[in-house]
Amino acid sequence: MPAGLLADVTSKIPRRHDDSLLVGFDSSDDGAVYRLSPDLAIIQTLDFFPPMVGDPYVFGQIAAANALSDVAAMGGIAKTALNIVAFPLDEDIGVLEAILRGGAEKVAEAGAVLCGGHSISDDTIKYGLSVTGVVHPDKIWYNNTCNISDAIVLTKPLGVGILASGYHNGRVDDAGFSAAVASMTALNHHAFTIAQKYHVSAASDVTGFGFLGHLNEMVSDNYTIAVIANELPIFPEALHLAEQGHITGGGRRNREFLLNKVVFDGCDVAMQDLMLDPQTSGGLLISLPAADAKELVAELNAAGITAAAVAEVVARQNVGIVVM
Repeated sequence: MPAGLLADVTSKIPRRHDDSLLVGFDSSDDGAVYRLSPDLAIIQTLDFFPPMVGDPYVFGQIAAANALSDVAAMGGIAKTALNIVAFPLDEDIGVLEAILRGGAEKVAEAGAVLCGGHSISDDTIKYGLSVTGVVHPDKIWYNNTCNISDAIVLTKPLGVGILASGYHNGRVDDAGFSAAVASMTALNHHAFTIAQKYHVSAASDVTGFGFLGHLNEMVSDNYTIAVIANELPIFPEALHLAEQGHITGGGRRNREFLLNKVVFDGCDVAMQDLMLDPQTSGGLLISLPAADAKELVAELNAAGITAAAVAEVVARQNVGIVVM
C-alpha cells in the first residue's frame, strides 16, 4: 500500500506506552523490538503477498527470504517463523506443498525453526511468514540513526520490480529474469552476518517503497543523504526497460509520495525509475563510517554478494535526499 496512505492510517492507531517497547511503528522501522531483559530483546515482523513468479517453489523461497530480511535489517538473528497462507480450495494442493517447501528451506537456511502457521481459503494465493528474532538491546540497528560522514552500502541490485513486470508482459525472457530470481531468493542474513562485524550506525532493507522510499525512512532532521547514482548496482535489462518507459504502478506511487522529499540533480528519468521501483526481497541499506564501508563492500563482494557504497550522509540541506 502507498506509504502516504499507511502513514495517515497508522497515525490514528491508539498507542499504549511501554518502556520495554524499543521500536514500534512510529519510526516506520523494519520490525518491532521488545526488551525482555537487560541483554535480550525480541524482534517481531511479518510479510506476505501474492505470487510474482510462476514456479510455486520459487515463490515460497522469495516470500520467505523477504519476510526474514526484516530481522536482519534490525541487526538480529531469526529464531522462529510461522507460515501465513491464503489458498483457493479448488487449487491443486501440490502447489501449496511446493510453496511451503520453498519457504521452509529458506527458514532453515537462515538458521531458524518453522513452527507452524495459519491458513485461510481465498480466491487468490498469498504466502509469507511471521518471524521472531533476537537481538541485544544495545545492538539494535535502527533505521534513522545515521551519522554525518557515514557511507551507505546497498547489498543487492535494483530493478526486480520492473523485470518482474516485464517478464509477465513478455518483454523479458526466462534467461533475463533468472538473475532477478536469484537476487530475490538470496537471504539478507548472509550480508548481515558479515556486516555485524562493523560499526553499523543504521540499517534498513529495500522492499515495496523502493530504494529511495526506504532511504527516506533513514533520514532524520539532522542530516541529508546524498545518493551517488552512478554507483548504484542495477540490473541492466531493467534500466533498458525503464528507458523505454516500462515502469510499474508502484513506482509511480513511490514517485508521487517522494515528490517534495527528493531532489534529482542531473539524474536521468530512467535511473530515477529504478531508484523508485518497488523491490521484492531487496537488499540491505547499511550506514557505517566511510572507511569501514570500503572494507565491508570488499568483503561482501568476495562472498559473492553484489554490494556498493551508494550514498553519503551529509549536513542537513533543504530536503532529506539529494540524488547526484
